Amino acid sequence: MKKLLLLSMVGCLSLFVFSCGQAPTVLKVGDSAPDFSLVDRLGKSWTLSELKGQVVFINFWATWCSPCLKELPSMQTLFASLPNDKFKMLAVLNNDKPVLADFVAKQKGITIPILDDSQNLIGSKYDITGLPETFILDKQGIIREKIIGPAQWDTPEALQMIMKYINQ
Repeated sequence: MKKLLLLSMVGCLSLFVFSCGQAPTVLKVGDSAPDFSLVDRLGKSWTLSELKGQVVFINFWATWCSPCLKELPSMQTLFASLPNDKFKMLAVLNNDKPVLADFVAKQKGITIPILDDSQNLIGSKYDITGLPETFILDKQGIIREKIIGPAQWDTPEALQMIMKYINQ
């Protein structure tokens, strides 16, 4: 009887898995980046598909994430050193709006567009597994780099990597 019950449970589980479709796909290098529209801290709307023709740096982060906060100054340095007409950097923040307003009020010198994803709609599209997580998109919107965890973005190597995509 126990074997029959176990086989029945396995069969139901198999049916459940197959009836629910495939496991979710994880974005990887070479995939097209999912399009999105978000509003930044200044009220400007950003739509990814409108940035085609430029290299786009998308960083998912949160104000409670200390590694995220540590990499933010180096991101600002990289952002300020690249041509605005060929490169866009978007910092997608996964916090409540009041937290965003408070954070921005305390920041000095951060000019990177900080986009509000307080409902995690975009983070879920990008299969974010942790914070920070960065995607570098080429001019056609293809993911060329996926960096999980913090990085030092103000190094010659980071600049060279971005310039490689700008010059393609």
